Amino acid sequence: MTDYIETFARVEHKYILPIEKYDAFFAMIQPHIKDDVYPSYSLHNIYYDSPDNLMIRRSLEGPAYKEKLRLRAYGEDTSDKVFLEIKKKFDGIVYKRRIALHEKEAYAYLNHSKQLENHSQIAQEIDYVKNQYNVRKKMFIGYDRRAYTGIQEEDVRITFDTNIRYRLHNISLNEIGEETVIQNPNEILLEIKVMDRYPIWLSNALSEMKLYKNSFSKYGIIYEALQNKEKNETNIVLNHSKEITIKKTSSFDEKV
Repeated sequence: MTDYIETFARVEHKYILPIEKYDAFFAMIQPHIKDDVYPSYSLHNIYYDSPDNLMIRRSLEGPAYKEKLRLRAYGEDTSDKVFLEIKKKFDGIVYKRRIALHEKEAYAYLNHSKQLENHSQIAQEIDYVKNQYNVRKKMFIGYDRRAYTGIQEEDVRITFDTNIRYRLHNISLNEIGEETVIQNPNEILLEIKVMDRYPIWLSNALSEMKLYKNSFSKYGIIYEALQNKEKNETNIVLNHSKEITIKKTSSFDEKV
């Protein structure tokens, strides 16, 4: 993904799509969508936060303004570029500001405070957030994505995420085969991103299939589960009610 957009400002909504509804839902929207430029890929992310996890704790309180800092790669090959980005949300609008850099440069900057060669406005904003929170790497999160855009409405982007997984140790952008899959195999995470409002064909499909907006954060869901000291289950599963269970062997803070 050599070409990239540095800034986004759009509405983003998430839905839990039961696998048994996927075919019918996709058939309804298929006449109106086409493959994205990059239609199928995996996303690898490292989420950064303050030593006391202040960013995610504030985010889970549901404020009007929230922000996250993450390093992202598209797939296992990080030889080209990776993306360091701030994702902010204010009054329902998501703002994403990011820069591209080499993986080694990103690690040197984030993990060892070596200054960036990029001195753009966006880089300065990222640097402010990094220093304000004194960030540390907290978690690897990966997932597989199928992406589409609208044929007539080019601002409409629809993605289907599966195989959501995470890792708390040996955190890097690469998978090491020790990730924990948290997604219910009978559900898909549907994300819809638009500049303004949904087209009528999309609203009709969501209504017909009885799919409703779901406040869902991959990082937030996992963090909450790992903080829940009262549970002692054997696995970790996301479902339509956002419930999540995990075997409690040690706390999130103890592992990072």
